[in-house]
Amino acid sequence: MGVLATILCCLSLLTLKLCTSFFFQQEMVAFGKKLKERQIQEWQGYYINYKLMKKKVRQYAQQIEVGTQDRRHVLKDFSRMLDNQIEKIVLFLLEQQGLLASRIAKFNEQQEALQQQPDISEISQLREAYREVGRDLLKLLFFIEINAIGLRKILKKFDKRFGYRFTDYYVKTRANHPYSQLQQVFKHVGLGAVVGAISRNLHELQEEHQGSYLSIYDQPALPFQEPVVDSMKAAVDRLTHSTNFLNFLAQHALIMQEELPTSEGPVDDQRYHFMSLLLNLVNTFLYMVNTYIIVPTADDYSMSLGAAATVCGIVIGSMAVAQVFSSVYFSAWSNKSYFKPLVFSSIVLFIGNVMYALAYDFNSIAILLIGRLFCGLGSARAVNRRYISDCVPLKMRMQASAGFVSASALGMACGPALAGLLQTNFKIYKLTFNQETLPGWVMSLAWLLYLVWLWISFREPCLETEESSAAQESTTEPVENDALEKGLKNPLLLNSEDKQETEDGDGEFDGSDGAPEESRGPATSIGSAYKLLTPSVKVQLLIYFMLKYAMEVLLSESSVVTTYYFGWSTSSVAIFLACLGLTVLPVNIVVGSYISNMFEDRQILLTSEIMVCIGILLSFHIISPYTVPQYVCSGLIMFVSAEVLEGVNLSLLSRVMSSRLSRGTYNGGLLSTEAGTLARVVADGTITLAGYLGESKLLNVTLLPSLVICVASIVATCFTYNSLY
Repeated sequence: MGVLATILCCLSLLTLKLCTSFFFQQEMVAFGKKLKERQIQEWQGYYINYKLMKKKVRQYAQQIEVGTQDRRHVLKDFSRMLDNQIEKIVLFLLEQQGLLASRIAKFNEQQEALQQQPDISEISQLREAYREVGRDLLKLLFFIEINAIGLRKILKKFDKRFGYRFTDYYVKTRANHPYSQLQQVFKHVGLGAVVGAISRNLHELQEEHQGSYLSIYDQPALPFQEPVVDSMKAAVDRLTHSTNFLNFLAQHALIMQEELPTSEGPVDDQRYHFMSLLLNLVNTFLYMVNTYIIVPTADDYSMSLGAAATVCGIVIGSMAVAQVFSSVYFSAWSNKSYFKPLVFSSIVLFIGNVMYALAYDFNSIAILLIGRLFCGLGSARAVNRRYISDCVPLKMRMQASAGFVSASALGMACGPALAGLLQTNFKIYKLTFNQETLPGWVMSLAWLLYLVWLWISFREPCLETEESSAAQESTTEPVENDALEKGLKNPLLLNSEDKQETEDGDGEFDGSDGAPEESRGPATSIGSAYKLLTPSVKVQLLIYFMLKYAMEVLLSESSVVTTYYFGWSTSSVAIFLACLGLTVLPVNIVVGSYISNMFEDRQILLTSEIMVCIGILLSFHIISPYTVPQYVCSGLIMFVSAEVLEGVNLSLLSRVMSSRLSRGTYNGGLLSTEAGTLARVVADGTITLAGYLGESKLLNVTLLPSLVICVASIVATCFTYNSLY
């Protein structure tokens, strides 16, 4: 125990040191060209001059290198340049606000006159006039957002070039100074008042038209159906964004979105159908139930068919083996349809579960494994994610992504819990129904009912044209927007939020080769996608592999380990696994609502890695007797830390990955899915192989690779990113 305490102490010191000095190298993106493309032409002279400031940073570096410029003079000169740029933006912002306010005041006078003598045609014209003001306000909100992103990026570029935390100095000296213009870029109090005025007046005109006597303040809970108001609120939310539970939860979904805002209208709502979205989420839920419902009884089923208990690793892992291949063809299939892949998935899963249940009466381990392979071939999670990214409006995508993760977590908890309830034994004709076969029969019935519901209620969205789909195509798993600010105090201190700019030259590149990002298409094969992976992305995928491996070892071998050491029944194992699954949402609430507001993602990432390592170390059977508290507590630490790590890791992965991997069949989401699935396959294979050494050595033998991979991921995280930064 003394050695263990020393290790934990060293790890704690390492955490403290690395959390204060650790920086992420992030993938280059074509921000300069995107900034120019997104600018409103008539306002072009009022945007931040990003290209000029980038050249200036390069000139400063050259002057300091040859000794013709003093560092203090560079800081003063660059600060003055930033002040001038911000002042230009703010003065234009105030001017535009005044123009909008004048128009609203004029319309208010017309509205007062209409209250005396109502005229339906004039009320309609006035409502359209307010909507036009709202659309102009949207342009102004996009203007602020683009400038805020550009400002933050140029500060990060300066810090990276000179190794000096100029961002800290600049923000701290200007955030609360009475003469600073910086806070005006992020506070936008006046714009909030304009949004409120437009919303209130549009609502009042609508109520007058309907003859209602209630004001907007009398019914705050009622939805106000006005697209321009929804768009304004969404834009303001992006500006005032701070990490919350939904946002953190949606990170698990890894759905890539554009880094810069667009002034175009919202996504076509005709593609969105609530029942179709619900069916996708139910598919996600049922598949996760299907994955974990057999875990508590897989060892008993294997022994009933004459195999060793540790063969449960192959039984559980065979589903993941098939998913490696199904992820690819489902990802490609979703380019053309959503309905047909879901129908195919339901049929294959129905067949697979029937074969799994029939294996008992046929006394065939081969039929059992083939049934699980069929279940893996029916994994339509790529379709579920693709539907959210392509067919759910942007304003609802965060909630839909969070729903995807919640459905997965709920299915993960319900699977083992349901297995614990199926403790019965009877026969109908020659078919056996017991705790080993009932999971297959129950899931086959569930998929049959789902297939009927799908056939009746799903609506295939209309396919976009090739040009428009190329712009929106994104099959990646779940990711948060590049949201702007986490409050006024330190809006520019977020070192891990934006993708890093290229250092040299005026051209912007994607980091994969010398070709400009805009001229490159999506990856056309797994090999070409792999070539686009930078060292930073490879480390993120290694972390994802590690956490999936550790979680799979913990879950898959739980029935064998707890039976050997503690004599647990199937019901006890089911309760333990269900409790682990139920921790997912509460932990994400705490991390998403509180911890992520206090620490940067990279700090949470590294701390979670170390906590996973601690959980693995505590799980080893070194001191006899091996107790239930030791197993449960260490497993809980490992599982919870891995869940937190998954959300943060996928969030960071979405930012450092090349934009060429955000679309097409072979996208970043597919790569991360394959990494996680391969981890599960390797983990389940390790359990089966370790079983040949005996159940007494199973725990330590399977934990040892987990520890090695975890330590390797921590070392790779520290050394790779520090050397690249």
